[in-house]
Amino acid sequence: MIKALVEAMRPYQWVKNLLVFAPLVFAQKLYDRPSQMGALIAFAAFCCVASGIYLLNDLLDLERDRRHPKKKNRPLPSGRLSPGVAWIAVLILVGLGLGLSWWKGFLALPLVYFLINVAYSIKLKHLVILDAMCIAIGFLLRVYAGGVAIHVPVSSWLVLCTFFVALLLAFCKRRHELFVLGEDQASGHRKSLEHYSFAFLDQMIAPLGALTVMAYAAYTTSPAAIANFGPDRAHLLVWTVPFVVYGIFRYLFLVHMRSEGGDPTRLLMKDLPTMLNILGWFGTSLWIVYH
Repeated sequence: MIKALVEAMRPYQWVKNLLVFAPLVFAQKLYDRPSQMGALIAFAAFCCVASGIYLLNDLLDLERDRRHPKKKNRPLPSGRLSPGVAWIAVLILVGLGLGLSWWKGFLALPLVYFLINVAYSIKLKHLVILDAMCIAIGFLLRVYAGGVAIHVPVSSWLVLCTFFVALLLAFCKRRHELFVLGEDQASGHRKSLEHYSFAFLDQMIAPLGALTVMAYAAYTTSPAAIANFGPDRAHLLVWTVPFVVYGIFRYLFLVHMRSEGGDPTRLLMKDLPTMLNILGWFGTSLWIVYH
């Protein structure tokens, strides 16, 4: 039962919550102890609330997931986890997450994240385009929480890059659902899928990839970067752009040529070139910003 509960909480998805550390790194507070603690608490709070949301979503989608070729093997649809235990876990996890955020003074952000995801689970995930927008907003709330937790403003450039890449991931996920279920059968699992097609999603995905790269490239040469890091270090940030370009192109390759993308977190963690590229980008960025 405990193993099934942990699996249903999707701890591997906590990788998404690492976004709360972005303000810590780029505000040059990585070695500041109070800021470290604030970011860690924000991370823990979002992990708890996110896991509660995953359980709630599985509870509300129980019958649909039992008919899904892959989701039927999850703990709740397969019967390995009882709904009663899952409901109790939802209350504990969400309560703990909101309690931590209240303690550190950023309750509004995880609370809005929770409410949006409840609305998403009940209704919004069935509305075309809005379903993807809700996912993107969840990423933005993580970034803002990371900033509020350490008392630093969040860069507009960071907001833009996060929003574009989150939308890209969301539309790629919808594309994979169409591939797995088939365009004719997809609407039976999720109502919004009847309004999507491969052609339409590809028209959304291509410009979002370009917007992500352009927003990041513009940031590396922006007055804001020069003001934050100084002209010498800001000039070197341009050398991190190739990592971003490769990362976007590699992901699109996996989506279009290998028909992957249904679970971006698992995909990014199991694809070795992508993992090495992320480590290269992060290491290069740290060296430029701090050394």
